Amino acid sequence: MMSSLEEFLVFNDVAFTGNITRTSERLHMSQPSVSIHIQNLEKEYGVLLLNRTNRGVTLTESGEVFYGYTKEVVQLISEAREAVHKMSNGYRGIRIGATFTIGEYILPYLIQEYCTGNLDHCVDARIADTEILTREIMDKRLHIALIEGPVPEDPNFNVKTFWRDELVVVVPASHPWSTRETVSFSELATETIVMREQGSGTRRVMETALSRNGFNPLDLHIRLELGSTQAIKQTVLCNMGIAIISVLTVQDECRQGKMAALRVQDCSFARDLSILTHSRGAFTPDELAFMLLLRDQHRLKEILPVPSVP
Repeated sequence: MMSSLEEFLVFNDVAFTGNITRTSERLHMSQPSVSIHIQNLEKEYGVLLLNRTNRGVTLTESGEVFYGYTKEVVQLISEAREAVHKMSNGYRGIRIGATFTIGEYILPYLIQEYCTGNLDHCVDARIADTEILTREIMDKRLHIALIEGPVPEDPNFNVKTFWRDELVVVVPASHPWSTRETVSFSELATETIVMREQGSGTRRVMETALSRNGFNPLDLHIRLELGSTQAIKQTVLCNMGIAIISVLTVQDECRQGKMAALRVQDCSFARDLSILTHSRGAFTPDELAFMLLLRDQHRLKEILPVPSVP
């Protein structure tokens, strides 16, 4: 006997709610029908999937393993249904996630290039921090995310670099350092710093680079934590502190003479900008076309505003 999708759906819901009565109400089924579906699965696989008590049900060890796979099956069916529905209604386009720096300073150029050859395609861009996008890729709510920060090693993730960026120390034109090219860490520790929030890719890259080179990030005097690079730049221009942010984000201000960008001596803030996908993910033809663009280094060098860091 082969398991049916309905049995997987019922089992998933019971595992989620921990209660057969609640599942019967949510799925508009009788309690005996819910129980029969679970019993059919247990009979087919020859294991007990649920521990049944007066207070509800919990997963057995076998049930935990089985739940991990049935979630994947149900998610894939849902994605297939959505993809077929979109195609049957003439939908063409991509849904992509990006961290804030990439979303604000690189993604517009990528979208412009993608849309040049796909004028009738839609682009749905989700801007969030690395941690949120990582979870959405893991859950397959997103198929593609462009990220700045490091990703936990996990067999479910594929991570490929598409560009190299660099963090720099940014000061207003009136600052004594504005005519310099570098600054020491000890000097940096004397200044008030405006920084991205904990959990952002920029923050984690900065802290990791300092620690790797023997500097303690806790020695920095971080006065403000802001969730927007634009807000950080404006705060620097108001002389409320200096910042460590991506060189991508300050090109206009440096060209206009409003800011200056410096490197920290004996510390490299170079970082990979990466494509994050699920190792068992399925992609539409439009998504595959977008990823081909991301992997075309020659084209990226023509359309992006800043050279890739060696």
